[in-house]
Amino acid sequence: MKIGELAKRSGLSAHTLRYYERIGLLPRADRNRSGQRDYDASILIWIEFLGRLKTTGMPLREMLRYAALREEGPETGPDRRALLEAHREKVRAHIAELQACLLVLDTKIGGYAEEEKRIEDYDADLSRRRRKPPGARAASTGRY
Repeated sequence: MKIGELAKRSGLSAHTLRYYERIGLLPRADRNRSGQRDYDASILIWIEFLGRLKTTGMPLREMLRYAALREEGPETGPDRRALLEAHREKVRAHIAELQACLLVLDTKIGGYAEEEKRIEDYDADLSRRRRKPPGARAASTGRY
């Protein structure tokens, strides 16, 4: 597939795809007779994986390291696994940190909700106290 179609299917721009290829994150594409890049559809799986690594915060240098190991072949499996395991621990730590932040936000939001409920209850109680019971007469001012 041509770079335009790969861009469309991957969600990356053609510029980004060329950049990734130039720095070694993507393997060099075959060229057709007119010199245009011709990508195999299987590259989409690799691009999706790279997107996952990026989303989880893996630094570009580690992504490049992983890509280089991948290019070297199956004998680098243990090194790739170790790299991913180390990254997984960082992701888990980040998730724990985000969960702690979420708890703080939930607590703060809950405090505001409780305050709003107290105000609503107070206002409702106040309006009930101001209402006159049925059959009550207006207070006399002493003048006729």
